[in-house]
Amino acid sequence: MPNHTKTCLTLTDWRETFDRDFNEGATQLRRHVAGLNPSDPVWISLISSEMLDMEITRVRALPIDAPLRGVPFAVKDNIDVGGWPTTAACREFAYEADADAGVVEQLRAAGAIMIGKTNLDQFATGLVGTRSHWGAVPNAFDERYVSGGSSSGSAVAVARGWVPFALGTDTAGSGRVPAGFNNIIGVKPTRGRISTRGIVPACASLDCVGILALTVDDAHHVLNLVTGHDLRDIWSRPTPSIPVLSPTVLGIPDGTEWYGDQLQAEAWSQAIAQAQAAGLKLVPVDFSPLYELASLLYSGPWVAERTAAVGDFLAQHTGVANPVVEGIIRDGERFSAVDTFRAQYQRQALLPQIEAIFSQVDALLVPTAPTLPTIAEVEADPVGKNAQLGRYTNFVNLADLCALALPAGLRADGLPFGVTVIAPAFRDAALLAFATHWQLIMPWKLGICDHMAPAPHIHDPQLTGIMVAVVGAHLRGQPLNHQLTSRGASYLETTRTASHYRLLALADTVPPKPGLIRTDIDVCDEGIEVELWSMSEMALGGLMREVHAPLGIGTVILRDGRAVKGFICEGLAEKGARDITRLGGWRAYLASLASDPKEKDHG
Repeated sequence: MPNHTKTCLTLTDWRETFDRDFNEGATQLRRHVAGLNPSDPVWISLISSEMLDMEITRVRALPIDAPLRGVPFAVKDNIDVGGWPTTAACREFAYEADADAGVVEQLRAAGAIMIGKTNLDQFATGLVGTRSHWGAVPNAFDERYVSGGSSSGSAVAVARGWVPFALGTDTAGSGRVPAGFNNIIGVKPTRGRISTRGIVPACASLDCVGILALTVDDAHHVLNLVTGHDLRDIWSRPTPSIPVLSPTVLGIPDGTEWYGDQLQAEAWSQAIAQAQAAGLKLVPVDFSPLYELASLLYSGPWVAERTAAVGDFLAQHTGVANPVVEGIIRDGERFSAVDTFRAQYQRQALLPQIEAIFSQVDALLVPTAPTLPTIAEVEADPVGKNAQLGRYTNFVNLADLCALALPAGLRADGLPFGVTVIAPAFRDAALLAFATHWQLIMPWKLGICDHMAPAPHIHDPQLTGIMVAVVGAHLRGQPLNHQLTSRGASYLETTRTASHYRLLALADTVPPKPGLIRTDIDVCDEGIEVELWSMSEMALGGLMREVHAPLGIGTVILRDGRAVKGFICEGLAEKGARDITRLGGWRAYLASLASDPKEKDHG
């Protein structure tokens, strides 16, 4: 079992180390890399001390504000790094890359230092992390269990704190499954958002570069740095400007398949219970169109894309590949052009059904994987167990969706459980905004370490959450709550104001509203009940346009001393209003009306 007390340094930690003292940062990085074991199955190759010195010299010459100056990262070994071998986890396939892949080029230009190439399921074919000439990559929490694949090495390197972020690839869930199994974040961006130039393809038309990270901020920061239209990549496409609205209505599967893994089922039940308690609306959805689409990935002609990528190599090097991988890739030879068109027609017929699902919900929330098998179980049934892991991942790229895998606590046996939130193309930023809310609901530790993940501080103005206190008609279940939810606001908690507030039931307002008035004396020992919501600056601005006198948005002091934005009321509104301070909140006042209709006539 690994040591769970070591320190996991985030991207921010590394950057601040180099900012304080570059020489000290370089010394710390040299010491850190020297402590890594090149024989660990996580690594296929590690940077030499000579190469590291050259990288440190290169980075020292960059502008001091280079966004990733000195930050170490790792790269899945089906992604080219100039001067390094690319193996795709097959020794006979290895070649020396003559240039960086597009995404690596961007990260190195930003000052990041690539310290190692990581292990994977061979040719990125698998979700288990066991199909490699360099051996199986065990789970970071328990070596008896799989790490997930195919981005196994990248995920475990992050979970163990060896790098703050790493690159993977994701065609069928290859970045999300290992993220879920190792208590880290896995970004599966919209297809074409990140360049795939310089990557050994699995299914070229579906492949994505994934980002594995310890924190929401780090994932967001790296995604922003590597987003861009690469004219040298035929699959790249521009990223449109889309308003960021954090999902609040989430579709969950109307029936879940656990393949006998009761611990996964229990962890899922706990996660959705906490999500509902936090105010998220979870709507059961028929996933049939998604499952049908997913079946095309390995049972349909998209397998032939894998054959197109490396089939000629396998034909010329019979028996050198992992037998399971070779069988899958060779299976693509049986599909004809007619089969391909029929499958395309089937996919096209399913897409409107999937669009209809997203007309009902903002995003989907699913278990990242339905089961977490042991390595021994995968060895006994390599194809069957692998297929089970893709139940909630295989449809995402075929449907042109983006996804974000997030930690969701630990199972009863101490192994990680994860969920994935899924949205239409180019809603990546909305998913990261959701992640900031999810972390408040289910806070997580950094990988295998004992340190809690820091609270997100996303600096995009559209994503920066402003805490807003609501006291009456904007509460959950009340008639104006839609003014919050329609703008992507997220419920955080229910709390109380400081003791020096009065609450009035205002006269002649439609719908009925209260007014919160601050006084200079203590008038309510327990304070007035309020709900706290998180809103973007843009959303709050839109809400303020709908707030009319005598109400306004000002500063509200909470019982615990926090000062937040919130609904306040002008003193002039006292005329004709009823003082309901003694009831302690708007809900209690409404309950008093319901229990005694005569109360409506009082005041």
